[in-house]
Amino acid sequence: MTTDTTVEPTAAPRPVGDGRTTRRSPLRRLLGRPEMGALVGAAAVYVLFSVVAPTFRQLDSLSTVLYQASTLGIMGIAVALLMIGGEFDLSAGVAVTASALTASMFAFQLTLNVWAGVLVALVLSLAVGALNGVLLVRTGLPSFLITLATFLMLQGLNLAVTKAITGNVATNSIRDMEGFEQARSVFAATLTIGDTQLRITVLWWLGFAALATWVLLRTRYGNWVFAVGGNAESARAVGVPVAFVRISLFMTVGLAAWFVGMHQLFAFNTVQSNGGIGNELLYIAAAVIGGCLLTGGYGSIIGPAIGAFLFGMANQGIVYANWDPDWFMFFLGAMLLLAVLLNLWVRRQATRR
Repeated sequence: MTTDTTVEPTAAPRPVGDGRTTRRSPLRRLLGRPEMGALVGAAAVYVLFSVVAPTFRQLDSLSTVLYQASTLGIMGIAVALLMIGGEFDLSAGVAVTASALTASMFAFQLTLNVWAGVLVALVLSLAVGALNGVLLVRTGLPSFLITLATFLMLQGLNLAVTKAITGNVATNSIRDMEGFEQARSVFAATLTIGDTQLRITVLWWLGFAALATWVLLRTRYGNWVFAVGGNAESARAVGVPVAFVRISLFMTVGLAAWFVGMHQLFAFNTVQSNGGIGNELLYIAAAVIGGCLLTGGYGSIIGPAIGAFLFGMANQGIVYANWDPDWFMFFLGAMLLLAVLLNLWVRRQATRR
């Protein structure tokens, strides 16, 4: 007599998902984008000023808003890249003024073509950025402290050197100097599109934003930036050149400061030596409103571009609405707080199972 020992096969148990392989819906992926909070905030601000100030909807008004946004946005792009890489630059505001002062005084005092001053200012701006980066890499000190020291030194140099050379707190006009019109056409031209005038900085801003987005999302260098901002030691362990990335990001801020400084110089012909103080906070605010984390490793370029546009709308919308301009900084601070809270809520909703 035999015993049947055949065991019937049973279905394998389904693996319990741990959330890492769960497919998210297109809506959740969209909400997970860093710039979504800024986009919602910008739409709300646009609707607000469109209602309270009908002239805000006119094309000429939009042109003015875009111009205000472009000068902030160009710097915001570089500052956002630096923040994604996990660092700050508190000297960015006065670096813009230092660049413009250098170009103006070098060309005027030596009676050279203004392009000579432009090139010298470029070298100086890149050198300041490189110095910040090298000090960070060599000392290991927080970028907050290093760039705060740079901010104070540049602020003092801007005023002291300008007064020593020109005898005044502002530079001399360079309008009649050789090369001025050519440089102005590059950095500060006004274009006419239909019946609307548009400053060339708007086109530069959009072009820089597109280029930076491509670099950040489609190149190895962009991966390095995210890796360094996320965890520098882990990035170094897998071969990422952390020192090169950090120094190059600070130099990118210097490059942007040079460009905006040249715009200010050729748009107004003269430069006040005490300008730029406090603007570094606006650049950081645009990046944070756009979804960049203060801890690094997360963010985009589109977000800070929207943040700069939001700043431009607030700046000009208050004027068109005939509100007291003294409330502008309060309004900007409120927008910053609300944008940060909205970004936090959006990220939580997008990552919730």
